[in-house]
Amino acid sequence: MVKSNLNLGLIGNGRIGALINEEAEIVWYCVPRFDGDPTFCSLLKDHERGEGFGYNSVELVDLVAMKQLYEEHSAILITRLYDAHGGAVEVHDFAPRFVQFGRMFTPIMIIRHINRIAGEPRIVVRMRPAYNYGQYPCDTTFGSHHIRYVGDNWTMRVTTNMPITYLIEESPFFLEDSVSLVLGPDETIPENIHMLSRRFHEDTLQYWKEWVRDLAIPFEWQEEVIRAAITLKLNAFEDTGAIVAAMTTSVPEDPNSARNWDYRYCWLRDAYFVVSALNRLSTTETMERYLNFLVNVVADSIDGHLQPVYGISGETRLEEYVVESLPGYRGVGHVRVGNDAYRQVQNDVYGSAILAVAHTFFDCRLVKRGGMTLFRHLEELGKVAFKVYNQPDAGLWERRNILKTHTFSAVMCWAACDRLARIAERLGLPERRSYWQKRALSIHRTICRRAWNEKRQAFVSSFEGDSLDASILLLSELGFLPAKDPRFEQTVAAVEGELLRGNFVYRYVEPDDFGLPENAFIVCTFWYICALLSLGRTEEARDLFGHVISRATPLGLFAEHINPTTGEQWGNFVQTYSMIGLINAAIRLSKRWDEAF
Repeated sequence: MVKSNLNLGLIGNGRIGALINEEAEIVWYCVPRFDGDPTFCSLLKDHERGEGFGYNSVELVDLVAMKQLYEEHSAILITRLYDAHGGAVEVHDFAPRFVQFGRMFTPIMIIRHINRIAGEPRIVVRMRPAYNYGQYPCDTTFGSHHIRYVGDNWTMRVTTNMPITYLIEESPFFLEDSVSLVLGPDETIPENIHMLSRRFHEDTLQYWKEWVRDLAIPFEWQEEVIRAAITLKLNAFEDTGAIVAAMTTSVPEDPNSARNWDYRYCWLRDAYFVVSALNRLSTTETMERYLNFLVNVVADSIDGHLQPVYGISGETRLEEYVVESLPGYRGVGHVRVGNDAYRQVQNDVYGSAILAVAHTFFDCRLVKRGGMTLFRHLEELGKVAFKVYNQPDAGLWERRNILKTHTFSAVMCWAACDRLARIAERLGLPERRSYWQKRALSIHRTICRRAWNEKRQAFVSSFEGDSLDASILLLSELGFLPAKDPRFEQTVAAVEGELLRGNFVYRYVEPDDFGLPENAFIVCTFWYICALLSLGRTEEARDLFGHVISRATPLGLFAEHINPTTGEQWGNFVQTYSMIGLINAAIRLSKRWDEAF
C-alpha cells in the first residue's frame, strides 16, 4: 500500500501546482488551475502499488532507497531512486516558467525528465489520471509518441520519447540513458521532446536563479528563507495576483478530526502577513500583483462589506460540498470542495485589507499608487469596521457554531481606523485624519476595558471572556500596544502558561465545534517567537526558532499543524501562513548584514 504522508515536494509556475512524494509519484495536481479538478489525487486516495488510478508514478524495480532535493534556488525538484543492484535514476520535475515573446510563459504543463545515473536500472512508468475528483479514470487514445487522457472538461496529452508501448502497457524496461514526459494540454508538440524538455529546464532554472538573486534575504537562515520565498511565489496565481492558503483540500488538522477544509482560495486575513513578508523580501512584482487583487476586491465590495475568503478570480461564492469519490488523507474524510467560510462574519477582514492596501500609499517603488479614489473605497471599509468592532463574529479561527466578540477582530478594526488616519495625513487631509483618529481612539479604549481580564492579568481572546488564544500575541506587532507596555508582557506570559506545549504554541486549548485541538498551529509559534524578540528575550527566540525549523519536512516545507510530540505535520500543504511566519521571524531574528562579518 502506498500510504500518504506530507514529505512532499512542490512544483509549479503560478498557474498550476503539483505535489510529488519521495518515490517520484505525483500525488496531487489540479487542472486547469490551483482550484481545479485533481487529475492526480492519490494524496487523498491510498492505493496498492500498481493498482488504482489518480496518480503518475515512476517506479524503480527493487527500490531500496530514495532522496529528494531541489536544484539550488529553484522550483525544480529532483527525486533520486536507488535499487538493490547498484542501479539509480534521477527524476527532474518542474512546471515551465520563463519569459518568452516578451511575456511570462506559464503553461498548464509538467515536465518529467528521467535520467539513468548508475548501473542498469529498470523502471515502470504508470500514467493514471482521473477526473471528477477521482471518481473515474480517464479514457485514452494514442498516437506514435503521445497518449491523450480524456476527462469530463479537460484532456491531457502526454508526449514522450520513451517507447509508447511501455507507457500504455506499463511494462518494465531498462533505462539506458534518459526519457522525457511532457504532461500538458491536448496540443501537438512540433519539437524533439528531449530537446524541448532540456531547453525548458534551462530556461526555467535561469528564471528562478534570477528571481532569487533579487530577493532581500537575511544574513542567517538564507536557504530556509529562500525556500520559503519560492514556495510563497508558487502559491501566487499569476493571472490575478491572488495567493492561495495552500495547494490542497481536506488534509485534516489531526488524525481524528473532522476539520477537513478546502484551502485553495485566497483569505483576506492573510493579506497583512503576506504583504509584510513580500515587502521584507523586496518581491515588489508579486506584492504589487497581490495588492491589485485586493484593490479589485475592495472596489467590488457592496457598501463596504467584505467576506473572509474569495476565489482566486475574485469569486464571491465558494459553495462547499463533500465528494464521496475520495476516501481522504489516510482515509480520514470528508473531502470537501469549496469553503463555507465565505458566508461567515469575520470582522478582522476590514483591518487586514486596509493594512495591506496601505502599502500603495507609502511605498514609492510601486507603479500603481494609492490616491483619492482608493482612499474613498477604504473609508467605506473603515465605516463598517467602526460599526462592527464590538459585535460577535466567527473570529480568525473560523468557528462554525461559536460566535463571540473576538479581541483580535476588534484590534484589526482599530487598525483599520488607525491606518486610515495615517493615509489621510499622507494625502494632506487633516479633517479625515482627525475623523479616523477619534474612531481609532474610541475602539482602543473599549478593547482595553472589555478585553483585559483583571483576574488573569492579561488580554483574553474575547470581550468579557477568560480564555486565551494565540492571536493576542500580535498586539505589539500590529501597533496596538508598545512592547514595553507591561500589559503586553503579562499577556505573553499568560500565553506561555496556557498555550505553549513543549516547543509549540497552540492556537487555543478549549473545545471548539469538533472537540479539543490535538495539534499545534505552526504559525502561532512564529508569532510567539516575534513576541519574545520584541520583549528583548532574543536568545530564547533564536533557540525556539532553530527548533521549529528543524521540524520542517526534508525539503524545508511546512503544513498548517504539527504534533508537538512526534513532529508529524498535519493540515493542508504547503501552508502559506506557515512559510510566511518563517520568513518574517527569520528576517527579524537575523544579524544585520553590516554587523555579520
